Amino acid sequence: MNYLNCNIPFETECGATISDLTIAYDTYGELNEEKSNVVWVCHALTSNSAVTEWWPGVVGNNGAIDPRKYFIVCANIIGSCYGSTGPTSENPATGRPYFSGFPAITIRDMVKAHILLRQHLGIEKIFLLMAGSMGGYQALEWCEMEKTIIQNLFLITTSAAESAWGIAIHTAQRLAIEADSTWKDESFEAGKKGLKAARAIGLLTYRNYDILVEKQTDNDPEKIDNFKASSYINYQGDKLVNRFNAQSYWLLTKAMDSHNIARGRNKTQEELLESMPQKTLIIGIRSDLLCPLQEQKHIADNMPNATYLEIDSSYGHDGFLIEYEKISKHISSWLNEK
Repeated sequence: MNYLNCNIPFETECGATISDLTIAYDTYGELNEEKSNVVWVCHALTSNSAVTEWWPGVVGNNGAIDPRKYFIVCANIIGSCYGSTGPTSENPATGRPYFSGFPAITIRDMVKAHILLRQHLGIEKIFLLMAGSMGGYQALEWCEMEKTIIQNLFLITTSAAESAWGIAIHTAQRLAIEADSTWKDESFEAGKKGLKAARAIGLLTYRNYDILVEKQTDNDPEKIDNFKASSYINYQGDKLVNRFNAQSYWLLTKAMDSHNIARGRNKTQEELLESMPQKTLIIGIRSDLLCPLQEQKHIADNMPNATYLEIDSSYGHDGFLIEYEKISKHISSWLNEK
């Protein structure tokens, strides 16, 4: 992991100033002489900059995006707890971590930080910007903020604006965190029980009825407690609690709610999408409950150079991380057509 320590005040969209922004990032492969082989990956809610670890088979030696061919960059989003400045970072004004006092941020703030890193790395063109879920929010914003920098775009399980459905889910998750009386404590342990409950809510939208019935049904009809499905939800909640921060989770779900490419631009979503010239591949997953197919179709129907595909997966929204063979095959075919 690498770090960029920015020496200029970073003003957020909501008007707060972060005086010593740090951006954590990973790179893979080498930048060619023409600087024409950059692939930038934007990650989702609880991921990090180690893209070959969470998207193996898509990015890496066995994937469509091979570091032997491309210079791959992935930056941890600000507000996270994986190296970039966020609630667990030290506030220079107090000498203590920000914790729940970290300022509100938006998807556009995340992209603004990505642009600072792009400039630091001397990258003038991004051959391919690719992302799924919340990462797609960043990618679409970036295409609007730097139209001439992004040449090609790959999106999966994402949307042009956060839906009322998504906002409702995030609100329920934040209510779970807020119900934990420790969530605003100045402690790295703050809100852990609330975060576990929030993860449980989220998991129900990342997966679906079919996959939980298939994988977590008990075969003993006499059972009255300790069901497999319950154990699975508890296990997944504990996994997130052991690697993520409740205050970051609360903050980042707020940032997702703010996502709307039309906000403040005096144009409709459709007009903005129509003005994005990038050649684009968009994939929807038929069983996705969180960002259903109509979200991807809306983007594809309005972008002038978009190719739209659908894939089957039992894993719902999480299919964008699990169905790497299908995804990599489609990306490779699409790139080979170019």
